[in-house]
Amino acid sequence: MQRYFLKNDQFNGGTVSITGDDFHHIARVMRMEPGETIITVDENGRAAVTSIEEITNERIIGTVIEWKDERNELPLSIAIASGLPKGDKLDYIVQKGTEMGASGFIPFTAARSVVKWDQKKAGKKIERLQKIAKEAAEQSHRTAVPEVADVQTLKQLVAFAEGFDYKLVAFEEEAKRGESSVFANVLKQAQPGQRILFVFGPEGGLAEQEIEQLSSAGFLACGLGPRILRTETAPLYALASVSYHTELLR
Repeated sequence: MQRYFLKNDQFNGGTVSITGDDFHHIARVMRMEPGETIITVDENGRAAVTSIEEITNERIIGTVIEWKDERNELPLSIAIASGLPKGDKLDYIVQKGTEMGASGFIPFTAARSVVKWDQKKAGKKIERLQKIAKEAAEQSHRTAVPEVADVQTLKQLVAFAEGFDYKLVAFEEEAKRGESSVFANVLKQAQPGQRILFVFGPEGGLAEQEIEQLSSAGFLACGLGPRILRTETAPLYALASVSYHTELLR
């Protein structure tokens, strides 16, 4: 069944009202008809099997058939901070990272970021990335849509990190030195519901001074195995590792 994330005010008791892009997708793209069923998810992560009752020119009215008890989210909340990469790599990180369970994405301007976002374009880019996250969350049957934060400086990222239980930064020099325990130890120690912020550099990695700044703020530098991963691959490696440790080994 197709899945759609809605605002809480679109639910009124057992009645669901769908407008906007979701209306267009259901009525014009999927060409659904009254009597068909979809999954609707509210802002609290509750999913409901919903029957389409009526389709007007601008609205779909549905009825909740049953609320589902879904547990599709990672036991740990993993936010991915990515140094702005070139091309459409950030699109890829957000899409695949959402499918793999990330709770949020924080793009930031790193010293080696070739791409620079100006204020005029940043808003539209974030809006587009948020749409990618929503579509990926629907496709992967999640109960929450990751939030894509506004682009930040490293200083702003450090301030943003204060609310997290663990703060990690992937650093290829640690991998070259054979470091292999920091990430593993964090996964062993972390308890369900705790929050981890994981920082990844752009192409070329993070500069030494950036690592020093992050380390001074309590970030732990760690390697991700003996191979050097691309900027768009490393976050997915980390998320897969979290899933394996917290879901497949439980």
